[in-house]
Amino acid sequence: MKILLVFDFDNTVIDDNSDTWIVQCAPEKKLPLELKDSYRKGFWTEFMGRVFKYLGDRGIREEEMRRAMTSVPFAPGMVELFNFIRHQKERFDCIIISDSNSVFIDWVLKAASFHSVFDKVFTNPAAFDSNGHLTVENCHTHSCSRCPKNLCKKVILVDFVDNQLQQGVSYTHIVYIGDGGNDFCPVTFLKKNDVAMPRKGYALQKILSQMSQNLEPVESSVVLWSSGVEIISHLQFLIKE
Repeated sequence: MKILLVFDFDNTVIDDNSDTWIVQCAPEKKLPLELKDSYRKGFWTEFMGRVFKYLGDRGIREEEMRRAMTSVPFAPGMVELFNFIRHQKERFDCIIISDSNSVFIDWVLKAASFHSVFDKVFTNPAAFDSNGHLTVENCHTHSCSRCPKNLCKKVILVDFVDNQLQQGVSYTHIVYIGDGGNDFCPVTFLKKNDVAMPRKGYALQKILSQMSQNLEPVESSVVLWSSGVEIISHLQFLIKE
């Protein structure tokens, strides 16, 4: 019996948002106003497609984007946490569910040699086309009204856990580590043995504390973190149980 660790990526694994960080590659490190204004709520992936096209049209190539992306700092204590997981891998399955994209996540994990820590990464698939432009597609289709149309993290999590069960793998605990509003939906799937770990001071913490004030708390326990070192402490506690 293992523990399943589920990580968000932006502002959780890394200490910034990969999609806004890449704007450093743009001329004068900013986007033109009409491009910025073209964003429509719930259609972030399409917006990023336009951003990548703009960067490509300005001659920004893969190597430059890779250099920018691999300079993003990890969130505090994440390096220690991933080293801890690596040394205890027989106890943990580890996945990422993220609204970033496969190219950015791949670059960051490989550059820091953390690729082997994760069993699976679920995100928007991305690739460079024949013109050298980065293109990105929606992660999947779903019918959840709560989530943006390209990604419902709960659907992904439920499918993953179901598939694992069919292969004879079940988990004593699921620990969900995230920060944003789109991490709330998968947290509603967690049961009483599970742990929601929202990053202190970010949107997910605010949503969960609002719910508990409204007397509609989630089923799982909630443990805040501001450093991966605090997550290690809680995982050690779960292992000892």
